[in-house]
Amino acid sequence: MAQELATQDTRDVAANNGDANRRAMAFTPAVDIFERDETTVITADMPGVAPGDVDVTLERQVLTLRGKVKPYAPEGYRALSSEYRVGDYVRIFTLSDEIDQAKINAEFKNGVLRLELPRSAETKPKKISVKAA
Repeated sequence: MAQELATQDTRDVAANNGDANRRAMAFTPAVDIFERDETTVITADMPGVAPGDVDVTLERQVLTLRGKVKPYAPEGYRALSSEYRVGDYVRIFTLSDEIDQAKINAEFKNGVLRLELPRSAETKPKKISVKAA
């Protein structure tokens, strides 16, 4: 498999999560990347993110995955102790020219984002027939 995508460091992104009124930690979601036929599949774990709070953007060849977590506090209660750290998720990939960017598919279910990145037809291997001279 050729190098079709590369991860980028998200430390700079973590400082600014896009919402000036909300300061939160940003975590790098754990991902699995695998290949099936002519498609690369990425699954990213984003527990605590609602489907409407997932944002996937593609600008030039940079694919950015974001998930916003809304802090949970039961109504009428005040926190005495909190060991669970709440924060948003950010992960950035640089795609190669082999990916058909117009055909990327994304779905989110049970806290897992699944992206299918098909290869473009131009990059698929072609069989060249050899004629006897």
